[in-house]
Amino acid sequence: MRIGLNPNKNRNVEIGDYFHHVVIPVYIPNQEGYFKDSLKLLGYCLESLFKTSHAKTYFTIVNNGCCKEVESYIADLHTNQKIHEVIHTDNIGKLNAVLKGITGQNFPLITITDADVLFVNNWQKATYDIFLSFPKAGVVCPSPSSRVVKQYTYNVILNNFWSKKLKFTKVVNKKAMQSFAHSINNPEFYNQYHLDNYLTISENNIKAVIGAGHFVATYKSVIFNRSLQRFTEYSLGGESEEVLLDQPVVNEGYWRLSTEDNFAYHMGNVEEPWMKETLEAIMVDETEFQQPKLGTVKATKWVNYCKENFFNRIIVKPLVWNWFIRYKGLSNEASKNYL
Repeated sequence: MRIGLNPNKNRNVEIGDYFHHVVIPVYIPNQEGYFKDSLKLLGYCLESLFKTSHAKTYFTIVNNGCCKEVESYIADLHTNQKIHEVIHTDNIGKLNAVLKGITGQNFPLITITDADVLFVNNWQKATYDIFLSFPKAGVVCPSPSSRVVKQYTYNVILNNFWSKKLKFTKVVNKKAMQSFAHSINNPEFYNQYHLDNYLTISENNIKAVIGAGHFVATYKSVIFNRSLQRFTEYSLGGESEEVLLDQPVVNEGYWRLSTEDNFAYHMGNVEEPWMKETLEAIMVDETEFQQPKLGTVKATKWVNYCKENFFNRIIVKPLVWNWFIRYKGLSNEASKNYL
């Protein structure tokens, strides 16, 4: 039997003035072997976020089957109001954990980050600058990579094919790119030509690198409004990131871009001295931010289809691609050794 009226009926949900949502899926099932340093690295990740994020940032952690020690650490953060939301689940895979994290909220910007990312000062400002300068930007990664220039970038490249604003420019932070290669235990990930130049587009004195990685990136939430998949069968890898995070951006007509400089480091799974040193060097950022005015676009399905097929069938063919990257500023030698 029910007596009376529920006092919450027909009331609007109050979420404060937050406009930037950060979602961190965490899977640390134990503190041995591969995961021996993972709790310490999670602490570095979160502390760097707390120090560098503005007050209108809403933090969600998805406990994706963590051990009791990690679960207790996360609970303490929530109790002490360091984070706003904790979602507990068994290990359902990284991308399914991400899906749980981004539903049930309605913030215009969503940062999806791995739990082993170290953020540095101005990552949000640099991200907002790109969204403001490029209304078609749909996702911005705060860590540039010259290796993702052909990954779901056909729309930005074809839209600016003849523009002088699209060209190869000097890499701003070569050391940071080498640090990423080290973090994935693949020092040959970038060759000397990748470390010298990347493809950029410029507007309003802001440069953005073409393409965006997965380990951390900020999305316009409207991208997921129509194309949010409910489930992926992959625990990690497979085609899950492409289907859930890459394809929706271009399907909605948006561009995948990165910041010119580096504002986030991938740490991997082993603690190293530079991580603590970098964290200690970060200044607490109390800058007040207003919600950036985000541009929207309307995508036409058949236009997207034509662009994607034209790019994949013609532009990326070795002879055509080699001509294109030389046209955009690479030397003959560099063009032969790029992608």
